[in-house]
Amino acid sequence: MKILMVLTSHQELGHTGEKTGFWLEEFAAPYYVFKDAGVDVTLASPKGGQPPISPKSDEPDAQTEFTKRFKADKNAIEKLAHTIKLADVSAKDFNAVFYPGGHGPLWDLAEDPISIELIETTLNANKPVAAVCHAPGVLRHVKNPKGISVVEGKNVTGFTNTEEEAGGLTDIVPFLVEDSLKQNGGNYSKAADWQPYVLSDGLLITGQNPASSEPAAKALLEKLAAR
Repeated sequence: MKILMVLTSHQELGHTGEKTGFWLEEFAAPYYVFKDAGVDVTLASPKGGQPPISPKSDEPDAQTEFTKRFKADKNAIEKLAHTIKLADVSAKDFNAVFYPGGHGPLWDLAEDPISIELIETTLNANKPVAAVCHAPGVLRHVKNPKGISVVEGKNVTGFTNTEEEAGGLTDIVPFLVEDSLKQNGGNYSKAADWQPYVLSDGLLITGQNPASSEPAAKALLEKLAAR
């Protein structure tokens, strides 16, 4: 079993002068869920190499059992430091694709034609794609063979407008994940802010926030096991 995890290469938080990237828990939790299940995990990013970690996700109050495990895992640290360039990845080599969130993907992966093609190719091959927190935003330009958004009519979730507002970044991000999913015809729903919430509909699995990263990864494994 092979799963591709796609991480952002974007580290500038708009014009704030602050840094962003991927959210550490949203990478670490799925990574270990997959590894503990015996999955062969490949890491990729648009630029390759070390993807930027969102500084806020590395603060003491954001640490979890999974982030602590990662920081003690030299092999995982080394693997993350040498992600493959997304352009060098072939969808046919993997059983599924998982996108961790953080704000970075809203700038690069959501607009990246290589990422868009990767998701379309994966779904067209009847293989699942999972995305958590801000990462469902990477679906905004992804279409099915009929030219219709892949989220149209699907039960989906992602980072809520109120969660974004709580972080004070509503006017900083290029678009709001909740709004984007709704505008593309998704049947969007959510739990209370910061509570775990995951939806699985067809080949799409989406999680609302950092707390949803572990259950989203488990949902992806369950979908693969049922195939």
